[in-house]
Amino acid sequence: FSRLGNVHIIKNFECGSTFAIKDLAIHPFSISHDAEDPAGFTVNQNGIKIGIATDLGIATSMVKEHLKGCYLLILEANHDVDMLINGPYPWPIKQRIKSRTGHLSNEESKNLLKEVQHDRLEHVILAHLSETNNTPQKALNEVGQALNRSKARLDVAYQDKCGALLLLK
Repeated sequence: FSRLGNVHIIKNFECGSTFAIKDLAIHPFSISHDAEDPAGFTVNQNGIKIGIATDLGIATSMVKEHLKGCYLLILEANHDVDMLINGPYPWPIKQRIKSRTGHLSNEESKNLLKEVQHDRLEHVILAHLSETNNTPQKALNEVGQALNRSKARLDVAYQDKCGALLLLK
């Protein structure tokens, strides 16, 4: 993305309407979360598609459709259900996190990945992991089950450090 240079224009967007920043086609799509008009995104450039879906309570059929055919997926794996239930959060917060407008668990992310993976998927990055209700290893172990016959690489995005530079073929 460094080739974009300085982008000085703020773009307002609507879910369902593709817009461009230089040669990137960005398509926002509606997701289910307790925020005002939350969005996931696909980014296309020269036939390479990246999907980004975090802060979603459920993986709707629309979300799944948009994430199909991606070379790179950035997916939420927010919590381990047992850690959440047995953790320190008050019950109303636990209910919100598990709700249809909350966050995807590791198991829900695994199930989403099973439905959208394909032969050209190169990389999956698990994002928005709770530091209280998840661990990178739990997320990798659970979601990794969806990739048991895939050549795709699975990694975690950490909150406090940058990840490696990725080159998609």
